[in-house]
Parts: sequence; structure tokens; C-alpha cells
Amino acid sequence: MIVMVGIITFCTVAHSKSLTEHPATDAGEGWRMGVQAYSFKEFTFYESIDKSAAMGMNWIEAYGGQRLSKDRPGVKFGHNMPMELREEVKKKLAAANVKLVSYGVVRLSNNEVECRKVFEFAKDMGIENIGSEPKENAFDLIERLCKEYKIAVAIHNHPKPSRYWNPDMVLKVCEGRSKWIGACADTGHWMRSGIDPLEALKKLEGRVIYFHMKDLNVFGVRKAHDVPWGTGKGNLREIMEYLSKIKWRGAVSAEYEHNWLNSVPEIRQCVIFFNKMGAELNPSGWRNLLANDLSNCKLKPGSWQLNDNVLTRIGGGNIWTKDKYGDFILDLEFKVAKGANSGVLIRCGDLKKWVHTTIEIQIHDTGDGTKHGPCGAIYDCLSPKKKLPPMADKWNHMTVKAVGPQIYVVLNGEQIIDMNVNDWAEPHKNPDYVGTRNKFNTAIKDMPRVGHIGFQDHGDPVWYRNVKIKHLDK
Repeated sequence: MIVMVGIITFCTVAHSKSLTEHPATDAGEGWRMGVQAYSFKEFTFYESIDKSAAMGMNWIEAYGGQRLSKDRPGVKFGHNMPMELREEVKKKLAAANVKLVSYGVVRLSNNEVECRKVFEFAKDMGIENIGSEPKENAFDLIERLCKEYKIAVAIHNHPKPSRYWNPDMVLKVCEGRSKWIGACADTGHWMRSGIDPLEALKKLEGRVIYFHMKDLNVFGVRKAHDVPWGTGKGNLREIMEYLSKIKWRGAVSAEYEHNWLNSVPEIRQCVIFFNKMGAELNPSGWRNLLANDLSNCKLKPGSWQLNDNVLTRIGGGNIWTKDKYGDFILDLEFKVAKGANSGVLIRCGDLKKWVHTTIEIQIHDTGDGTKHGPCGAIYDCLSPKKKLPPMADKWNHMTVKAVGPQIYVVLNGEQIIDMNVNDWAEPHKNPDYVGTRNKFNTAIKDMPRVGHIGFQDHGDPVWYRNVKIKHLDK
């Protein structure tokens, strides 16, 4: 598939403008799938962030009382954390490119001092939704604070006989209230209470703020357990078709309360199901670059493998997409061993002569010793805007945007490359003030604007994960 230059908007930014941060890569437009950290209650909040990032989710919902980190087992996440811990959490989230979008289920009462603490915390952390099960006499205060802070409160439903197990009770307390009061729809708890989730959602149309999404092995049994989405009795396909029909937009938290110590493989299946449905019903344009069996790639047998969403170099040459790409945004994470070298190769025009027909974004621990060889450089042409720290033995996040002659690179949250290839108008010559030499027999300006995407085998250990792409169509 060939994609030419386009002028549309992406995240409200025109294509002609630079990419200055990593984009969200949800497959469904406006459907922001994340994980409720309670799914990892046997782990720390920091481990929950890492697990979410490994599954390619940009969003997370926190709950109060989870251990914060391994090295401080006595410290717990919550709205009573001091400011210095909040700042640390923000840095951890930013490094993982995960946004804290919801917080719950937390107690909200008609005590303004205590209630305001929660809202102040949510505002400081950038939280959009607070999940709670307040008493009826608290809603006048809660709605006033919602409007003041512009943060929604979503009424959660625990199973029968909890206060809000029946959607009729949620509707009752929402009656006459503003858009800031609505439902945190827990599909699994409805099933445990003998309520059809789809019928409950139809009752609550216009009031669902976000989800605790579940699929259970049986219906109407309190001890039912979670199963991968689409394999249980929750009719999740019909639910998503309904959400598409009514044009619902919002956050979906995967709350997986089963197989506590090893739930990631099952949650990953939920992600796959959700992304597949999102791409079918409400496509954002984002998709996985690589097929699970690498059948959409050109490579020597046994040279690369893709397991559990991680592409691993084995040895034996580069791996290339069969499709060609023109204007696009490519988003991925990479990890290299100490001193290791690789590259992200874009717009390759000739696989047999790829060295002189391809732009390479350098992947390295630090650099290969050449002038334009540091990690993130447009190899042999343009170095990052600043000196970067070593990249070895950790996952790093890279986004590459190619639009016509413009190439932008964001690495670990910071734009490091802003290149117009038309400035490289001569072979073997860079357009700096001394005209430093590069290796290319073809002027970079004259290299193809449409071509294959590849990952370089430079003989060193390298791993890529969550490799996603979005065409920028006309």
C-alpha cells in the first residue's frame, strides 16, 4: 500500500507541523483502553505502569492503597501522597508514556475538606475521572466540585447487594445532574448481579463516563471469574458494536481479577480483541506494523522472531515490510545491549541497494564514534539536538514522523530531530557550514519518498516492541 502526502489533522496538529511528543496509538478513535491497576494488586503501582507499557497501553487507572514501588514497600499510592512522591510518580508515568486518566474506586463523602483533597490530588495528577460510590447526600457537594475542577465523578457498581448494583439506582442519583456525574460501568459486576451489561448500558445511555470492562466465564454467579474478552458470556462484541452505534467516547479500564500472578498474557488477549474491534468499528488509523507470524515481512528464515509482541534479532540480515509507506507516523519501543547497534530504516527504494536508497534512524546504546552516529541520529547526516544518556538495557520510546521532505524523531518524550531532506541536495555532502561528508552515493533529497520500512541487523542484540504505524492519507 502506497500512501502519498496528505493535509489532514492528527491530534489537532496539521501534518505540516512537527511532531513534538509521542502520540496516543489507540486503534479505536476516542476509545482509550488502559488497565485498572487493581488487576496487578499483587504487584506495585510502578510495576503496573511497566506492565501496561509492555502491552502498548497509553492509559492507566489507579486505586488508593497499592504499594508504590518495590524499594519502598511501606509507601502506598493515593491522594494523601506528599508532593515529592506525586512528582516522582509523574516522572515514572511520563517515562513510560502512560497517562493516569482515572482514579478509583475512592470514597467521596459530604465532608468538603476530605472530598476536596481527592479533587486537588486528581487535578495535580492530570486525572480526568474519579470512580466512587457516594451516598446520596453527598452529590450536591460532589457536583459542585466536579464543575469547579472540571473532573468527572463516575458511579461504580459493585455486585449485589452494594448500593449501586442496579443501573436504576445510578440513574436515580444522576437525575437532574450535569454531565460531570455519570457511571463507571463495571460489566463483570453487572453479570455477577444477574444483569445483562448491554441492557444496562442502554438504560444508562448518555451517562457512561468510563468502563471497568470485564468478560466472565459464567453469567449470574458471584464467584464467576474473568476470561479474555470475547471468550466469555458478556457479549462484548455486541457491547462494542452498540458503543460504536451511539458514538460513545471515553476510557475503558481492563480490570482483570483472575490469575493474579500471571494475568498479563490474558490481558494481552483482551487488548488484541479490543484493538481488533476498535479498528473495525471506529478506526483511528493506528495498526500493528508487523503481523504476528511476520508474514507481511521479507526476511531470511530464522533471522528474526516475534513473540509476545517483542521482535528479537536472531541473526542473518535485516527485516523489511512487504508494503511500502510514504507519509506516516511510526511508533515503537526498542532495547539494546550495552554498546549494541541497529537502526530503523524508512522509505527504502531498493532492498538490494538499501544502504544508498534508505534513511536510517540510528539505534544505539550511545553512538558508533562517527559524527552523526549517536542514538536517534539520521545516520551520517544529522545528529540529535542534544547529547543523550546511554540507552542500554532498558526500553526506550521512539516516534518517527515522515511527511513529504520532513522527518521528525521523538525519543523518550523529547523531539530530537527536525529534518528537511531537501537541504541534503548533493551526494556525500551534508548542508552544514563546513559541508561534512556522508557515505551516500545518492543525495538524500533524491532518495525515494515512498518505500519499505525495516529494522537493521548490525550483528548486535536488539529488541523492538509495540511497533505501530499510522498512514497519513490525503
